Amino acid sequence: MKSVVVCAAQAPFVTGGAEILVRDLAATLRRCGFRVDVVSIPFHAHPPRDTVRQALAVRLLELRETTGARPDLVISTKFPSYLVRHPRKVTWLFHQLREAYELHGTPFGSFSDSAEDRAAREAVHAIDARALAECRAIFAISRNVADRLARSIRLPAEPLHPPPPQLGRYRTDGYGDFLLWAGRLERIKRPDLAVRALAAAGPGLRLRVAGRGPLEGHVRRLADSLGVGDRVELLGWVADEDLLGLYAGCRAVLYAPFDEDYGFVAVEGLLSRKPVVTTTDSGGPLEFVEDGACGFVRPPEAAALAEAIDTVAALPERRLREMGENGSLRVAHISWEAVVERLTEVIR
Repeated sequence: MKSVVVCAAQAPFVTGGAEILVRDLAATLRRCGFRVDVVSIPFHAHPPRDTVRQALAVRLLELRETTGARPDLVISTKFPSYLVRHPRKVTWLFHQLREAYELHGTPFGSFSDSAEDRAAREAVHAIDARALAECRAIFAISRNVADRLARSIRLPAEPLHPPPPQLGRYRTDGYGDFLLWAGRLERIKRPDLAVRALAAAGPGLRLRVAGRGPLEGHVRRLADSLGVGDRVELLGWVADEDLLGLYAGCRAVLYAPFDEDYGFVAVEGLLSRKPVVTTTDSGGPLEFVEDGACGFVRPPEAAALAEAIDTVAALPERRLREMGENGSLRVAHISWEAVVERLTEVIR
């Protein structure tokens, strides 16, 4: 039996798409007959000046020999997990340390322009170039992540799309009177933009928000202040079965993050045969969502998104189903079998 170690980076008390993806990857590898363990490394990028020190601690981990035997394969995921050393290391890149790259200089970045922070960013770039060049193969969870890697340190990566958590269970129950927004309520996901767009749109649709996070109170207050408190329902954490029902019953999915790595929410919406409304700067979702074919792509402005919401509200069910079918075809190739086959190819 071949052995595989999956390396993850975990911010304490934070569970999101990356953590779910590591869990599902390990479970799938086991089902495919591999002996699997997960090494989860505590990491957070705050304060930024401590980033390099934390990353170098990962470099000291010994995974080349475990219990007297060498694991056949190490699969690393996001920064800094790919700093581990192993002769057969592949990376399935969730993302680099975004604050040191594309988020720098945006409202979502954490590094300042001080000499200390500038040196830390440069060190991250050098560390990435060295550690990722050691890999037997580099894959990325999306074309967006692969393109970032090519721009930043000129290394190629093959897009390898991860299946969403409930693959095979998504369904369509109809096209109701509400838009679904799902995800963690934090700034980079821009739930406030969704609320502002709803307020600028006509009264035809409601917004149901599935997720929790630090902006929960802000979103509620914003909805009330804009006069749409009765049309915005904050559902909090939603169980898997209930979330499937929300996807199945919504009219469309509204998903407008800033430069998302991949975007499970968009893929889940398309698998549920629902149009997806997103923005021109949403990143990963743009790999699947084509304006007018399976959704609507608009500038990240409330008025522009409101126009798309009004269009969705007015579309006949026949057209909604047509767009839903188009979307489902764009994500039909996504499977765990394809992921495992490519990630483990070097030891087959």
